[in-house]
Amino acid sequence: MSRLQVVSGKGGTGKTTVAAALALALATEGKRTLLVEVEGRQGIAQLFETEALPYEERKIAVAPGGGEVYALAIDPELALLDYLQMFYKLGSAGRALKKLGAIDFATTIAPGLRDVLLTGKACEAVRRKERSGRFTYDYVVMDAPPTGRITRFLNVNDEVAGLAKIGPIHNQAQAVMRVLKSPETAVHLVTLLEEMPVQETVDGIAELRSARLPVGRIIVNMVRPEVLDETDLELVRTVPRSTVARSLSSAGLGGARRGGHAERLVDPLLTQAEEYAERYTLEHEQRAVLAELGLPLHELPLFAEGMDLAGLYELARELREQGVS
Repeated sequence: MSRLQVVSGKGGTGKTTVAAALALALATEGKRTLLVEVEGRQGIAQLFETEALPYEERKIAVAPGGGEVYALAIDPELALLDYLQMFYKLGSAGRALKKLGAIDFATTIAPGLRDVLLTGKACEAVRRKERSGRFTYDYVVMDAPPTGRITRFLNVNDEVAGLAKIGPIHNQAQAVMRVLKSPETAVHLVTLLEEMPVQETVDGIAELRSARLPVGRIIVNMVRPEVLDETDLELVRTVPRSTVARSLSSAGLGGARRGGHAERLVDPLLTQAEEYAERYTLEHEQRAVLAELGLPLHELPLFAEGMDLAGLYELARELREQGVS
């Protein structure tokens, strides 16, 4: 299992939820996981029902078996101050630059620098060790930008390295890319069983492979339970309306006489069955498209009443049972 787990997906697929569940799943049996947010939305804090994350690593959950989940919301400005202190020992001078607006200016004129700082902070956490020689974190999980931007986000270090031929920026970019393009990293894509998210997943995987970035798994989120199978649906398509009405009547849902309660239920019931059949066919078609990509495929259930902390732990359990952790 790669130590840096990057989670991306089309907006609305629940990638932040999946990243949080993955962090919990990986933290079982005493392991320690760092969950990193890079988009400044504080989605992780909301999921774990805690206060907004600061720019520091903070424990937010305990996983089954005693493992721990820490979280970090990376702030580009503060990350740049860290960078200036690390390589140039600016200290208070760096803080003065922030007050003057120089930090905003730097990340605006060199947009790639912002992403270098974000990915660099995560990669530093992957490499960090304690005095005993043990890695500080067994795993780092990054809640990354959406699929449409993920390849550029992860590969921007190559662009910066090309601009800065020598010096600390060049070295930093190269060090980050060594981690991102190594077996230490896996980029997972979250999708739904719908045409647009699946197509974006297909395109995203092609882009990642073209950039030689390591693709990990496909995680299908919010999967509805299967109510009818193909045999049931064929029966729905062929059974006479009168038979359906008699069956409803036998179940105590009104008399079978014409115009009775059971008779009035037939059309709405068959309409609902037809809608389900359309969704069933679409979902099976999209599963087939995803299967052709040749990657490990996992499915997580839909929580009809919405996601809460208990649901997050349930998703983590699902991922463990499917062999993700």
